[in-house]
Amino acid sequence: MKIVVTSVPVDDQEKALKFYTEVLGFVKRTDIPLGEARWLTVVSPEDPTGTELLLEPDGHPAVKPFKRALVDDGIPYTSFAVKDLDAEYARLKAAGVQFTQPPVDMGPVKTAVLDDTCGNLIQIASRPN
Repeated sequence: MKIVVTSVPVDDQEKALKFYTEVLGFVKRTDIPLGEARWLTVVSPEDPTGTELLLEPDGHPAVKPFKRALVDDGIPYTSFAVKDLDAEYARLKAAGVQFTQPPVDMGPVKTAVLDDTCGNLIQIASRPN
């Protein structure tokens, strides 16, 4: 068994696609219209046939309060691995990304937390050499 698709709830799929591709650097993999929403996934350019991230509309009534509670408590919705956290933090800051946590050493990993502009906090992490 392996993870093929995971999701992040977004308040606007088009805005999310722009942020996740143009800012974070993911690549659009699937875009299938489904009425008002789309089955819209992105993948890492380093693993184009790997796990897909579904940019899932957050229209279910339970999702927005759940997302707000996570953000209010400073809890990231998910985490992405990066090779060099300090370099990625600098690149994203220069691109205007807002961080709620700058890079912090957390023992075996270094983490930072960003606002994805779609209602989520996202952690980026790397293992120091």
